Amino acid sequence: MWLCYIIMLSVPYLLSGINFSIIVCKIKTGKDIRTMGSGNAGLTNTMRVLGKPSAGIVLIGDVSKAALAVLAVRLSFLWIGGVNTANLSFEMKWVEFMAVFMAIVGHCFPIYYGFKGGKGVLAAISGIFVLDWRTACILLGMFIVIVAITRYVSLGSVISSLSFCIVTGLFGYLADGDPSWLVNTVIAAFSGGLIVYRHRANIGRLLAHNEKKLGEKAN
Repeated sequence: MWLCYIIMLSVPYLLSGINFSIIVCKIKTGKDIRTMGSGNAGLTNTMRVLGKPSAGIVLIGDVSKAALAVLAVRLSFLWIGGVNTANLSFEMKWVEFMAVFMAIVGHCFPIYYGFKGGKGVLAAISGIFVLDWRTACILLGMFIVIVAITRYVSLGSVISSLSFCIVTGLFGYLADGDPSWLVNTVIAAFSGGLIVYRHRANIGRLLAHNEKKLGEKAN
């Protein structure tokens, strides 16, 4: 079983550390996306700097890597440890929450790029879809509504991230009767907290009323 825990910590981190924003920008322009626009190696900055086609490639890549990472952890526990973390063993559900957290860490602090990556939003939502589609749908719905009303992607990201632990706790305790709901909620809080921390510059710009809205070009 110890091998499964190593996989839980390493595979999501290493797989999510592959940053498609950096790769696509380097191929297309020969430059580092982290020196352009807002300086963030993520989907929103890619769309502003490189346009929608490039952003589409980044979207597919970032969504796929985190989902595959969580699936890899799930299958490792099933095939190596003999534990079905998805359906049969609530007490092991925290393993998948930890996989999502490590996927976010890998996206934010990738070892391949000097620990300077994106903000973890896409990695989080795709991993959460594999973890619990109900939670993912609620968070994604919140994000879409907030962005549609305010046109601030960062605001939608922050509020949805803060809500991750709340929705996790409600489903785990009230709906599922999951005995590990508290551990899962704590991991979800750290996951959401890391994303909020990565948006600290955006929060400052929001408070100063100079944050760019969706569709605005980077300087």
